[in-house]
Amino acid sequence: MPASAKFLIKNTEVRKRLLYIRCMSVLEKSDQPKLQLHHGPVEIERKFLVANDEWRQLAVRSVRLRDGLIAAYKDRKVRVRIAGDDIATVAVKGPRIGIAQAEFEYEIPIADAERMLSTICQDNTLEKERFFVEDAGGTWHVDVYSGILQGVVIAEIELKHESQELILPRWIGKEVTGDPFYKKINMRARALNAQRER
Repeated sequence: MPASAKFLIKNTEVRKRLLYIRCMSVLEKSDQPKLQLHHGPVEIERKFLVANDEWRQLAVRSVRLRDGLIAAYKDRKVRVRIAGDDIATVAVKGPRIGIAQAEFEYEIPIADAERMLSTICQDNTLEKERFFVEDAGGTWHVDVYSGILQGVVIAEIELKHESQELILPRWIGKEVTGDPFYKKINMRARALNAQRER
């Protein structure tokens, strides 16, 4: 057999082996979970206005949040969030039924979240500081908004089930769970309109 023919056969066998290795690598990677569920699949939550600042004395820690709206359709939305400097997530939320809402939240790289905020969300972002408040046997999240929603303070608490009994602290005000007036997308739209009218 000519040397050139032997070279071609050998070269072909090497290519086949490389292709096999690549295919196996792809198969092995596809079997591994690419995203880990960070929250969900159902969020049971109640939201309230805040009556006074007594909660501040009970706050055990806080974190800065940046939220960007990627897409919204009727009562469904996709949101990207950066919490502090080290955690980023993307969440898919379904329509709210009572106080329950389907939510699938996955952790993603910070760099990806930053790029989503700057290229997809752009001006459609909100900033707030979330305080974790231990009171009345539960952990409350008190969100203090800045930027376009400066002055808005919303308290929320997640429940284990819809019929869970809830003791309300003295600093809790009117319940706004499911009230469209207090949906972030509507609050932002009103704030933008107010800015334009000035």
